[in-house]
Amino acid sequence: MKKLLMAASASALVAGAAHAEAHGDTVKIGVILGFTGPIESLTPQMADAAELAMTEVNDAGGVLEGMMLESVRADSTCIDNGAATAAAERLVTGDGVVAIMGADCSGVTGAVLANVAVPNGVPMISPSATSPGLTTAEDNGLFFRTAPSDARQGAVLADILADKGITEVAVTFTNNDYGKGLSNSFISSFEEDGGIVTISAAHEDGKADYSAEVAAMASAGGEVLVVLGYADQGGPGVIRSALDSGAFDTFMMGDGMFADSLMESLGSDMEGSFGAVPWSQGAGAEAFTEITEAAGINGDSSFTRESYDAAALLALAMEAGGAADSATIAENVLAVANAPGEEILPGELGRGLEILAEGGEIDYVGATNVELIGPGEAAGTYREYTVTDGDYETVQFR
Repeated sequence: MKKLLMAASASALVAGAAHAEAHGDTVKIGVILGFTGPIESLTPQMADAAELAMTEVNDAGGVLEGMMLESVRADSTCIDNGAATAAAERLVTGDGVVAIMGADCSGVTGAVLANVAVPNGVPMISPSATSPGLTTAEDNGLFFRTAPSDARQGAVLADILADKGITEVAVTFTNNDYGKGLSNSFISSFEEDGGIVTISAAHEDGKADYSAEVAAMASAGGEVLVVLGYADQGGPGVIRSALDSGAFDTFMMGDGMFADSLMESLGSDMEGSFGAVPWSQGAGAEAFTEITEAAGINGDSSFTRESYDAAALLALAMEAGGAADSATIAENVLAVANAPGEEILPGELGRGLEILAEGGEIDYVGATNVELIGPGEAAGTYREYTVTDGDYETVQFR
């Protein structure tokens, strides 16, 4: 699993010319996301959102009386555990990052956690790794996530179908940790509610032709085809084949399928299809929209909120603990993420740092109404949507 070293780009967010040594004036945070691979249309916005939080901290004077944050990007590929491990190893041993914002997809996140974060004592906060298996991973208190587990998403998707009176579905999922975990969670919840799954079939990403898979699903039947895949890989291919063959005309989609690119390519043919994606509403979400619009960042893209919050939590944990080292960050993430304390929204990180520097307490609400439960799990809410006139339309929040 330690073979390929992917090329990575570094983005410095430092004001002035100071460059840190071990305890100098700069604190490096790794941003490891799949800049290539099946979610590559989403990750640039995710990285931009995380770096927006770092810029906000720097503009407020940095952490710990003037230490500036620097983002160092690396490519997880989303799907290649060996490449992700090598990239993360370079972030830690080569670039000297004290924490990691990422990874993104569940399989590579687990690999980075086991092979790099735990052996080196480096905390990581994933904005988008949702596999239920990560809940019980051996992490030595180093792993957190701002997106809720797919154990919850599976139940949400089942509830949506129940509300629509849909009782029989076919299921296809991407053949990896994310797809297997989400499909197991969904099927369990759906069948507990009395639903019938006519077929549950994995699909491989990157294929040019999914007609054989779709033929099997068409033969099994179902009112809806549930697609638990990636918007930049096999998911759209399965949908296109189903539409072309007339096998299905309505689809329910998991969070990995939510992307502007899907609407651009297939939205006009998916009228009435629906799904869910981690999302939030309220003052924090509104504040995030304001600051991303001002910065020219697409804050409505998937997992941008979670990425901003992950980076913000890392910075606030440094201030709360009084040191910019890995152990201090890990020990203080839960303290700044949850009550008690003054609530802090996006755009208010400077205020949060000031309170902590004065010995006070904060409750970081952030863009996603952050509340970390259990071993650093996000409670989370979901946006239920339907495809209307070739675009996503919000139905409700769950």
